[in-house]
Parts: sequence; C-alpha cells; structure tokens
Amino acid sequence: MLAAERRDHLLGLLSREGKIVAKTVAAELGISEDSVRRDLRDLAADGLCQRVYGGALPVSPAVVDHSSRRSVAPDGKRKVASVAVGLVRAGDTLILDGGTTALAVARALPQDLVCTVITHSPTVAAALLDHPHAELFLLGGRVFKHSAVACGATAVEAAQGVFADLCLLGVTGVHPEAGLTTGDSEEAAMKRALASRAADTYILASSEKIGTASRFRVLPWDKVSGLITDADPHDASIGELATRGVEILGTRP
Repeated sequence: MLAAERRDHLLGLLSREGKIVAKTVAAELGISEDSVRRDLRDLAADGLCQRVYGGALPVSPAVVDHSSRRSVAPDGKRKVASVAVGLVRAGDTLILDGGTTALAVARALPQDLVCTVITHSPTVAAALLDHPHAELFLLGGRVFKHSAVACGATAVEAAQGVFADLCLLGVTGVHPEAGLTTGDSEEAAMKRALASRAADTYILASSEKIGTASRFRVLPWDKVSGLITDADPHDASIGELATRGVEILGTRP
C-alpha cells in the first residue's frame, strides 16, 4: 500500500472509529508499527489528528484562536449556556472560565440573579459589566491572547485565594479515554487551579469537541461533577461516558 493510500486509510478509520490503534492497523495492513507511527506523525503535523500513546484521536476543531472560535458552533454554545445557567443559584459564587462558551454563559445569566462571578477572562468580565446584580472579580496575570485569558504563575496564585460554589470550565477536547484536554500547557494549569477552588466543577463542551483531544490534559473524569453538552446522546463517546457514571446534562433528543 502506497503512503498516500495509507494516509487515506488512516483518516477513514479515524472518521469511522474515532481512534487509531497503531498496533491493530499495522497487523491489518501487514506493515510495521513504526510505519504507522510515521504516518501518524505526518498527519499530526498537518493538523489532522492528535497523537496519543499507542495511536491517535480526532483533533479538536476548537484549538483556533479566540476570534476564530466565535464562528464555531454558536448555536451549540448557546444551548450549552442555557443549561449551565440553570446550575447557578441565587447567592452563589461562580468561577467562570474563559472562551466563547463561557462568554455565552455570561450573556445568559438572568438579569435578576444575585451572584458573584470570578473569572480570569477580560472578555467575560466585560460582558458582565452591565449585569445589575452580579458582583465581579477579575483574576489577573499574563494575558494569553490566543484564548483571551490570564494564565501563568501570577494568575494561578490569584486563584488560590478564592472559594466558589460552582466552576464552569471550558475545554477543547472531550474524550472518554484521553479525558479533558486543551491546547496550551499554562492554560491547562490555570483550569486545574480554578477547578480546585470550587465545590463542583462542570465542563462546558459543545458537540464538535466531543470525541476529540488536544495536547494537554486538564482533568481526569473523576475530578469533575459532570459534562454539559448539546451532543447527540447516541454519540459513541457520550454513551461510553454515561456507562462510566459521568453525569451528562443537556444532550439533545
């Protein structure tokens, strides 16, 4: 099989199965695992897969910059936001992550809701400036322009001084095996810091992120309270998460 044919085969397998196991593909095609790994490196270099130990997973479409993400699945993000705001009770302190889904949550918070919002996102903070009853705390640090959030040691240290009832956290990849991932190591560390300060953490993920992975793990599944998504409940990844006992909110019928 020519290299171009192997490439097409691997992409087709990734689309159908949602993952590639190098050992299995090598046996099926009668080639070495090294050949498969080289093919996967080439695909990853072209942004077509996310390499993981033993193979590859679909790459998340949400690793583009903040401005580009605004046009990715806006309806799905609004649906996720509408479910997420239902978890915020009067008087709660909410940690709200950055990103376009979190921004949708900020805009969806009821105007009569009395709450406190802690965020490291200037865009989320700006969206809440006119909210009449939301007390607002902005955590500072080095601004990671790709995602329009504060990250780094200063921001993580600032997060250590807060406590919250609820954290709503965005990620770029949601996968039963790879867990919850994002594309930058410092951003992943900041997300972990935020999640550690809340009694409950729910993940915000519109359907295009389900079954995909990015480079850096944020949290394993046992560190979160549940997942909020608009994904099809019959999606294979959603089904596997449900069998593992993950609470899933908002899946469409």
